[in-house]
Amino acid sequence: MEKFTQLDGLVAPMDRANVDTDTIIPKQFLKSIKRSGFGPNLFDSWRYLDHGEPGKDNRGRPLNPDFVLNQPRYTGAQILLARENFGCGSSREHAPWALLDYGFRALIAPGFAEIFYNNSCKNGLLPVELDAGAVAQLFSEVAEQPGYRIKVDLPAQTVTTPTKQVFNFHIDPLQKHRLLSGLDEITLTLQNADKIRMFEAQHRERQPWLFSK
Repeated sequence: MEKFTQLDGLVAPMDRANVDTDTIIPKQFLKSIKRSGFGPNLFDSWRYLDHGEPGKDNRGRPLNPDFVLNQPRYTGAQILLARENFGCGSSREHAPWALLDYGFRALIAPGFAEIFYNNSCKNGLLPVELDAGAVAQLFSEVAEQPGYRIKVDLPAQTVTTPTKQVFNFHIDPLQKHRLLSGLDEITLTLQNADKIRMFEAQHRERQPWLFSK
C-alpha cells in the first residue's frame, strides 16, 4: 500500500453523524475483491439521483446538486471531515477502498467505528480522531473559506490549519509504523519470510510424517 507521511490537502465536509459503510459503498457494488474501481460509486445513493448498479456507466448518471462532493469547490479534496461514528455498520473493507479510489488520503472525525478504523489503517487511509470541539471549529472554517486546506503530519501526529493552529492526535504506534512504511498485513508478514521458511524446513525435519503422501 502507499506510504502516508504528510499531506497538505483540500478539505471536504461530510456534515452527518453515523455514516455507515453501506452508505459509503452500497452492497450491490461488493462483487469485486479488487481494491480499485469503487471510487465512482462512493456514496452512490447520495451522490446520484438514480439507482446505481454494477457495470452502469456513471458518466451519464444525473448528479445530486445538493450533495457536498458534487460541489465544484470540493473537487480534488483529499481530506474528508466527518462527524461522530463514521464508518459504522458492516465490516466491509470495500469502504476504505472506495474512499481511497475516489482520492481521499485522510479522514478527520471525533470518532470512527473500530473495524472501519482498522481497515482504513491497513489500506493506507489515515483516520484522525480529534475532539468534537476541534472538529466543529474545522467545519465552521471549511464553510466560511472556499479552498480550505489543512496539513496532516503523521510523524508529528498533528493537524495544522491555515492560521497555523495545531491540533494533536493519537494513533497506535503499530498502526503509525505500518502507515509510515506502507505495510499492509501481507507485506508486514513477508518481512519475516526467511524465518517462516526456516520454521517450515525445521517442521518438516521434526515431523516428516505430516508431509508424507
